[in-house]
Amino acid sequence: MDNQIKSKIIEILENYLNPISKKPFMLGEEINLVIKNGHANLSININPDDISKYEKVKEELENKISSVENVLSANVVLTAERKAAEKGNQDPRNNKYELEVKNIIAIASGKGGVGKSTVAVNTAIALSALGKSVVLLDADIYGPSIPKMMGISGKPISNKEKKFVPLENYGIKCMSIGFLLPTDTPTIWRGPMIMKALEQLFISVEWGSPDYMIVDLPPGTGDTQITMAQKVPLKGAIIVSTPQDIALIDARKGINMFNKVNVPVIGIIENMSYFICDKCNQRHEIFSYGGAKNEAKKLDTEFLGEVPLDKNLRISSDEGKPIGIFNQNSDIAKKYIEIANKIINI
Repeated sequence: MDNQIKSKIIEILENYLNPISKKPFMLGEEINLVIKNGHANLSININPDDISKYEKVKEELENKISSVENVLSANVVLTAERKAAEKGNQDPRNNKYELEVKNIIAIASGKGGVGKSTVAVNTAIALSALGKSVVLLDADIYGPSIPKMMGISGKPISNKEKKFVPLENYGIKCMSIGFLLPTDTPTIWRGPMIMKALEQLFISVEWGSPDYMIVDLPPGTGDTQITMAQKVPLKGAIIVSTPQDIALIDARKGINMFNKVNVPVIGIIENMSYFICDKCNQRHEIFSYGGAKNEAKKLDTEFLGEVPLDKNLRISSDEGKPIGIFNQNSDIAKKYIEIANKIINI
C-alpha cells in the first residue's frame, strides 16, 4: 500500500515546479519522502531566504497528498540549509548554531519513561520563578511533550525576519515540532530530516537573549544528542534517572556519551525517588532509593536532588498547569526551586 501511495505522490510532484529554479522538483535531492503505514512525510530542501516563496506550494502539496487514497496523514515541511559557500571552508560539523542565549542546558536521560520532560518543564518554571528569563525547546522530535505540559496549542507565526515567533505561556517562550504537526501525526522521518528539523528549531526561531534555554532531549544517546554536542554551545547537560539499577545503567551511558563529546554534565536528578501514601502517610521507595545519588558520587558529578512520585504532579502535567505555577507551596515545587538554585550557582 505504501508503494502505491508513493507512486501517486510522485505523480502529484510532477505537476509542480520549484518556485526558484522553475524546474520540476527532484526527489532525493530537493525532496525527501518517507511513507510508513499510510502516513506520508515530505520535506523540501530550500534556501532559508526563499521560505516565503515556497509556502503556497507547501500548502497545496499537503492538501493534495491528504486527498490521496489510503493516506492517513500528510505532513510537508520546509527544511532550510545555507549553502556550503556561505558557511566558509570549515568542517560543517564544527560550526555551532549562533544563539544569543546566555546558558543552554540539555535535559537528558539514557532511557525513556523516567520523567525527563516533566523535569524539563518544572526546571524551567522554577528558574523563571527565581527571576531568570527562560525559554523552553522541545527537541524530542519523535515524542514532543512540551505543548501538552505547558498548556499551549496553535501554530507559531513568522516575523518579518522570517523566523518563527515562539509560543508563550506562564512567561516562558516555547518551541516544539508538536506546534508544527497535527497532534495525531506520527513523525516517521529518517536521520537527515530529523537533523534539519532540529536545526530549524534552534536557528529559525526568534529566541531573543534569555538567561536560560532548557532543551528537552529525546531519550537515549543517538543522532540528536550528538548533533547537540557538536552544534549547540551547551553550558552542560542534566541527566534524569529513576533510582533502580536498570535505569542507572542507561543513565551512566548518557553521562559517558556527554563526557566523550566534551559536554559538561551539570548533575543528576533522581526522579520518582519515593512515594508518600495518601492514606498511611508513609514513605515507599517503589523503584529502590538513592541510586542516582550514589551514581553521582561515583562519577564525581553534582547530585541536584530527588523528586518524589506524586499524583498531583502527573495531574498538573496532563492538564498543562505546571505545579510550580498552580501549587507553589507544594513540596515538589519547592524541590524544583532547590534544583534551580543549584543550577544557577554551578
